[in-house]
Amino acid sequence: MVILPPGLEWWRHHPGGAEWLDRLPRLVAECAERWSLRLGPPFSGSNVSLALASTLPDGTAAVLKINFPNDESEHEPHALAHWNGRGAVRLLEHDPSLRALLVERCHPGTQLWEIEDEEEANRIAAGVLRRIWHAPPPDHRFLLLADVAARWAEELPALWTQLRQPFERRIINEAVAFVHELAPTQRDLVLLHQDFHGGNVLRAQREEWLAIDPKPLVGEREFDAASLIRDRRDELARDPQASVRVRRRLDQLADDLELDRERMRGWAIVHALAWGFSGTGMTGSGKVEEDMIACARWLSAC
Repeated sequence: MVILPPGLEWWRHHPGGAEWLDRLPRLVAECAERWSLRLGPPFSGSNVSLALASTLPDGTAAVLKINFPNDESEHEPHALAHWNGRGAVRLLEHDPSLRALLVERCHPGTQLWEIEDEEEANRIAAGVLRRIWHAPPPDHRFLLLADVAARWAEELPALWTQLRQPFERRIINEAVAFVHELAPTQRDLVLLHQDFHGGNVLRAQREEWLAIDPKPLVGEREFDAASLIRDRRDELARDPQASVRVRRRLDQLADDLELDRERMRGWAIVHALAWGFSGTGMTGSGKVEEDMIACARWLSAC
């Protein structure tokens, strides 16, 4: 019997989340039977999708991952298939009807967050990003950053009002202005990870570091640094020089990746707000993540 990690319980307050959580044990059993898996326990850090250590009949170590059926997770297997192991874990199997993936397991699997030297960690992260950034196939069905950003530009001001103006209006205005400036002027579009931070880069053996858990979009490279720029937010919250630290990250990543610093800054503000607050759900209340808003505020001053 699968014991669900406590970190998944927040889904019960999301439309359709309670039903999905109740179905998860059956979905796991279906996947185990279909792919003849020997299952281990769920990974303790599971808080968005369910991930379990698994072993194939030939002894191959794998991870069974089951996603909530939403737009963000729909094309994860297609991104992994496109990268084909270049800088990211290999896709072994997937079932789109169950939103289930079987991917290679990283050994030892420690996160990039274990590298205490932040500049060194950012250099490693930049190297992984360069490995995965490739043009999508001509007939791809990935979401486009331009379309998603246009939706954010419409939704964010309305959500800000709905949630009773939880932070400065100027930050919303700046994010919307950046969307209108950046989205139509993107260059050299590639398949982006979107959720690329130290927790989603694992030490491995086939390659020294591999990316996991993409929320893929097609857009310009400058967008994909957003999660790295605001990474280690628990540390930032305790750092009296957090704004200086964020600026230093922005400078380093712009140099290491040879990207436009101002476009990186703009997309990072937009993405921090897009993922930092949301509207009313089943609980009748919205969500405002103060650490994400703080990152947008620091970036606004960079």
